[in-house]
Amino acid sequence: MNLSEQIKSIIALGEGYQAEFKVSVPSKVRDLTEEVCAFANAAGGVLLIGVDDNNVIKGVNIDNAKRSAIQNSLSEISPKLNCTIEIVSVDGLDVGVLNVPSGKNKPYVFSGAIFVRVGPNTQKLTTAEEMRDFFQQADKIYFDELACKEFDFITQIDAENFNAFRSDAGFHASIGNEQILKNLQLYTEDGMFKSGAVLFFSNRPEAIYEQAIIRCVAFKGIDKRYIADDKKFGGPLYHQYTQAIEWLRGKLNVAYDIEGQGSGARKENWEIPETVFKEAIINALSHRDYYEKGAVTTVEVFDNRIEISNPGGLLSAISHEFGRRSLSRNPLIFGLFDRMHLVEKIGSGIPRMEELMHGNGLPSPEYKIEGMFTVVLKRPVKTSEKASEKTSEKASEKTSEKIINLMRGNPEITITELSENIGKSTRAIEMQIHKLKEQNRIERTGSDKSGKWKIK
Repeated sequence: MNLSEQIKSIIALGEGYQAEFKVSVPSKVRDLTEEVCAFANAAGGVLLIGVDDNNVIKGVNIDNAKRSAIQNSLSEISPKLNCTIEIVSVDGLDVGVLNVPSGKNKPYVFSGAIFVRVGPNTQKLTTAEEMRDFFQQADKIYFDELACKEFDFITQIDAENFNAFRSDAGFHASIGNEQILKNLQLYTEDGMFKSGAVLFFSNRPEAIYEQAIIRCVAFKGIDKRYIADDKKFGGPLYHQYTQAIEWLRGKLNVAYDIEGQGSGARKENWEIPETVFKEAIINALSHRDYYEKGAVTTVEVFDNRIEISNPGGLLSAISHEFGRRSLSRNPLIFGLFDRMHLVEKIGSGIPRMEELMHGNGLPSPEYKIEGMFTVVLKRPVKTSEKASEKTSEKASEKTSEKIINLMRGNPEITITELSENIGKSTRAIEMQIHKLKEQNRIERTGSDKSGKWKIK
């Protein structure tokens, strides 16, 4: 495939984590340099000038003066980055191409600031905390950018999942799989797959990275003493996401409204809006610390709340702007989810979750940000009350059965003796005996002192 065809295939994929389009050379050339700096601090990428936001080639005229201005601006990036602008003719129109490598000497600084790529956007780090976090992250390299020697695309790819990705991302059928992988820069310089690609497309990434699963647990009550259900979902990250949503659908109260006249379509009304769970789970899978091998992403359901947790607390770089800024530990993975249109406007997830909760008369999500990052979603009060009532009813049934068994073994047993044997107050025993009499399950024959219990 010649260079012109490669550019066309990149345009067909659209903007994303590793592709940015500009319809013309900005009046402030530094805007281009900021994008280049961000790509160098991430996994590299390509910046095309002469293409609009709708993936339409408009063409551009970059004369010597503009070319010189761009190169002079790029030379201000420190440490020095080898990046030049090239003019490529595509269908008779000129397109400016800046191919940016993933820098080997991160972090790269422009005008005293560090720029990073977050999903399809470029962000500027402005505080000491943000820069410190980036230095630490750059030192160990993003997990999803690491080379994975164990993965073989032909034998280990989840074809159905990859086709779903192609479809949801809107890639044209004429674009081959290999070209998609190359354009998304899912290979390292050595030609090996990056770990983020393995997590997203392997049929069993957990066979390579044992921590790459999501565990869904339902508990009886409001603590972790009694487990009602425990499932572990592996496979590609998108599969983990859909499986977790399906599992939640079976654990929560979901009502159905028939839409239209005789259309047969039905609308699901979750006790907590489904979109809230989608947002929280996608964030957990995208932002978790995959270097941490001793913990997994979890979804836990209690009678009064749901908790969604991922290893790795909140990055200190955004702790003071929580809910307004977004930085990812795994920008490649985040970018792939964005390609599937599963990630909304960067940094808007927290406000959107709060808005949805408030719109359904529910309290705002609570967040625990140390060690593990946890989103706590309170269930509706009625749900909690029903769960508590069921728990009380079961406890009551157990107590009544114990009373009957003790009476059957000793018809002359006293209320005090029943209380001591069962571990309940005499008042509680009297209430249970009253219920059993009303249910016509027992009766008392003779006097209170010398009489006996009869099981009916």
